[in-house]
Amino acid sequence: CLPANQERFANGKLVTVQFHPSAQVVMTAGHDRSVSLFQVKSFSLNPKIQSIYLESFPIYKARFSVDGEQVIATGTHHSMFFVYDMIAGTIIPIPKVRGVEEKFLRNFELSPDGSFMLLIGTSGYLHLLSMKTKELISTMKVNGRCTASAFTPDSSKIYSYSKEGEVFIWDVRSRKCLHKFEDEGSLEGKCIAVSKNNQYVACGSSSGVVNLYTTDGCLKEKHPKPVKAIMNLVTSATCVTFNPTTEILAVASRDTDEAVKLV
Repeated sequence: CLPANQERFANGKLVTVQFHPSAQVVMTAGHDRSVSLFQVKSFSLNPKIQSIYLESFPIYKARFSVDGEQVIATGTHHSMFFVYDMIAGTIIPIPKVRGVEEKFLRNFELSPDGSFMLLIGTSGYLHLLSMKTKELISTMKVNGRCTASAFTPDSSKIYSYSKEGEVFIWDVRSRKCLHKFEDEGSLEGKCIAVSKNNQYVACGSSSGVVNLYTTDGCLKEKHPKPVKAIMNLVTSATCVTFNPTTEILAVASRDTDEAVKLV
């Protein structure tokens, strides 16, 4: 296949590549302050649909909403974020979320049911926003600093991974902490994923080790034993993700070239 974004290669590092949830479209976004959409055709050209330029806003992360009607983009050094309404073709800046006192808003997660946006703040704060209004619903706090979070497939719980290697499990409805457990041997938590069938949780740490747990073990035990410890990465594990059928786990490190393993 030809490069998906060959009609407009980025002038800086790409931080996001994501397929649209329902259309034959791929999005790229990155440090050159732009979000680009391309139509995906098999072996012919992949025509550019459009590029959106966000002035003085290098992008940290961009994601399609679950219904595919919006793109949410956060910046590398900003407390605001942008929403691109794909139906209306308008860019909506969200300058300040009332009740969220954060210098930078970078990392976020969207719930699979499309109801919530979780902003991962500094000092262990997690801000749960309504996806519809982008207003604050509630704030939760982990001990230490939160580095990564993941919703369960039914959007009822959130797993939050702290820099200290602890994982906190939150009930989305009550915003109460249901349980916490220690990721075995983790010196510093980096990334976390829950499988689509809710059977497994994968935790990746700064040592490059990715521990695979059963969700049952995570919910019941303070020190669960991993089903498998994946030792293939030699640099920090920065991305873990399951395929839709929970048969493959991808683990990757952005600290070195070609550090992607499929388990």
